[in-house]
Amino acid sequence: MTPLRLGFVGAGTMGQVAHLRNYVTLDDCQVLALAELRPNLAENVARRYGIPKVYANHREMIQQERSHLDALVCIQPFTQHGSLLPDILAAGLPILTEKPLANSLATGEQLLARQRETGGKWFVAYHKRSDPAVMWARRKIDEWKTGGAMGTMRYVRITMPPGDWIAGGFTTLLRSDESQPAGRSDPAPRGISEERFKMLTEFVNYYIHQVNLLRHLLGEPYRVAWADPAGVLLVGRSASGVTGVLEMGSHRTTLAWQETALVCFEKGWIRIDLPAPLAVDRPGRVVVYSDPGGGAEPQRVEPQLPWIHAMRRQAMNFLQAVRGESTPLAGAAEALEDLRIAQEWLDMYKRA
Repeated sequence: MTPLRLGFVGAGTMGQVAHLRNYVTLDDCQVLALAELRPNLAENVARRYGIPKVYANHREMIQQERSHLDALVCIQPFTQHGSLLPDILAAGLPILTEKPLANSLATGEQLLARQRETGGKWFVAYHKRSDPAVMWARRKIDEWKTGGAMGTMRYVRITMPPGDWIAGGFTTLLRSDESQPAGRSDPAPRGISEERFKMLTEFVNYYIHQVNLLRHLLGEPYRVAWADPAGVLLVGRSASGVTGVLEMGSHRTTLAWQETALVCFEKGWIRIDLPAPLAVDRPGRVVVYSDPGGGAEPQRVEPQLPWIHAMRRQAMNFLQAVRGESTPLAGAAEALEDLRIAQEWLDMYKRA
């Protein structure tokens, strides 16, 4: 297989530890160019990872390398996507950006319109969808839906209390004492106070992964039905009437990471325990309980999953997507729906 040629925009913390260090060790791609605003950091990162060309910004890199690249990985602050991504989308190449799509629904709609004009593929890095546990569970969910032996889906619950999401994942990080050049943050939506906009930004920064994962496990769209006045629960209702719950900040931990998802059918359930986002070589865990009745013996199964972490599997999935193969990655249109859910939560939370 001919290796895909990648350009990287951004070599900051997440750019390095969540993305770059995975792509440079995959045989079916080559990172040919890096754009980074901090010159010393750019040179050090390029030297460590063997990247042949370094550029001062994304515009220079795209201008010089557009014809030599197959895709772009662009890891920027989401609060600046509205000002940074139009130039990148104009290249027409497949791109991967971090979540969320943007800082607000309004900015996300503008970017999605731009993407549709240019025709390039845009994937958003909801890495939990690429965890081996989630991929395995989603196949089992589809199997139960199609087979019918477990009855209908009744309930999905996701719990993610604050904890140690880094889990030692910064040990390979190259740092720099260079000041980060000030970027222009995207404006707040019209008609929203500074306090409310801060709430929205915090929500999409921390819980948009779970907003997206809930839809992925449901297998269909949902809307917000209730927002807990205490800010602990978001309750949704799917297109077919399945209840979905997101538990936010139910408790906190210092060293542990206790993120779980529970998918319930009439006659069984699937539980997913996810590792900390930056834990390396550790997949999630799946436990399946089935009790179909009719004299069949109830079973509890825990499959052994491959020792690969979600960020690395996501990199592999992005390369597959660039080649036109099916993957669990979320596209920009779906990521826009996550911002719509966030806005619905904010509006309902305000009424509560």
